[in-house]
Amino acid sequence: METDHHDAQAHTTPPKSFVKQVKQVLEHLYDFPYLEGHPLALEGVRALGRSTETPGQCLRRECLTAIEALSPGPGVPFRAPRARLYNLLHLHYVEGMTVKEAAHELSISLRQTYRDLRRGEESVAAVLWSRRAAPPPQEAGAAHVSSVQTEFARLETHPRPTDLHRLVQYAQKAVEQLAAQRAIGLHIEVPSEPVIVSADPVVAQQVLVNALSHAVQQAQAGTLEMTLVAEKEQAHLTLRYTPDPKATDALVINDVVAQLVGRLGWKVKQEDQPEGARAVTLRMGTHGSTVLVIDDNEGLVELLERYLAGCACRVVAATSGQEGLQLAQALVPDAIVLDVMMPGMDGWELLQILRTRPQTAAIPVMICSVFNDPELAYSLGASLFLPKPISREDILTALRQLSVV
Repeated sequence: METDHHDAQAHTTPPKSFVKQVKQVLEHLYDFPYLEGHPLALEGVRALGRSTETPGQCLRRECLTAIEALSPGPGVPFRAPRARLYNLLHLHYVEGMTVKEAAHELSISLRQTYRDLRRGEESVAAVLWSRRAAPPPQEAGAAHVSSVQTEFARLETHPRPTDLHRLVQYAQKAVEQLAAQRAIGLHIEVPSEPVIVSADPVVAQQVLVNALSHAVQQAQAGTLEMTLVAEKEQAHLTLRYTPDPKATDALVINDVVAQLVGRLGWKVKQEDQPEGARAVTLRMGTHGSTVLVIDDNEGLVELLERYLAGCACRVVAATSGQEGLQLAQALVPDAIVLDVMMPGMDGWELLQILRTRPQTAAIPVMICSVFNDPELAYSLGASLFLPKPISREDILTALRQLSVV
């Protein structure tokens, strides 16, 4: 009799009451009000370092991580017994298929599907229970908790289309009083059109405020210029000023801000110029490719983010066809991963619109759907077709074909 390789993970058997609670969470994976009030969230099920989220968000994310822990890895056939529990959990709870639809997709009987689903739920509960049973980390001292490393370990970035105009205006307003105290006039030059980049607006805002503040503190009385230039694939933000000989800090972008710049995927250049001037330039858009995922299933978006975590690209999410169309036109991403079954504007309609708009006509579009109809996808202009569920190797191979990663 074959023993599923994931049974070894269940070395700590959870009580039936805990398995029941995990099943409740899986059945309400996208019902955030329910998750926020669930006992497991209220008890503080750990979210693997993501303590900046709400308890419900932490609980949901850890359940998704537990499901991924059951993955048999690349190279295992989709319908192989070793892969069945993982694929069944993914199809039913992450992708939202009914039990009957999942049984058909896996080519197993409905009775077998229900048995495997119970085993899968028990396996997820075992993963969560073993993590809850692990000894808690030693309590950190106040100095460690407030350290830069601790703060950055808790920091998550969520890139989305961000207008640099607004961030420049915010930074100017934040430091104008400091500039006035130092007899420094701020001269701001920005394009008349919006300058949209893919960035976490909260982190980007802090980078601009801190860079401008440090420049003001290092400049001698006079004028400080802040110039924003937009190019086809990049945007450049340059600060020019004459440094005060009395200034002790020679860097506008210090170590802390440099780490934030790195999180954004931006580049920074600081150089001395003729006549004693200094220029500090931030280059946005050098983070690599942008992949726009248009899917109303937030679980799939997070899955793709994990799959692409080590690649030189950003994942930007849209949860509806209309939002996806707006982002595609604003960002002009390097590739689009498009679901078909969405409320309102579905994937087929959106694909046709993308192919008729000059701004988006050349963007590679990968249809990723439970509807296995590649011929229709290609006839409407899709570049590639991937049937759900997808593995990390599937998506990486596809993006390599499109020269995105």
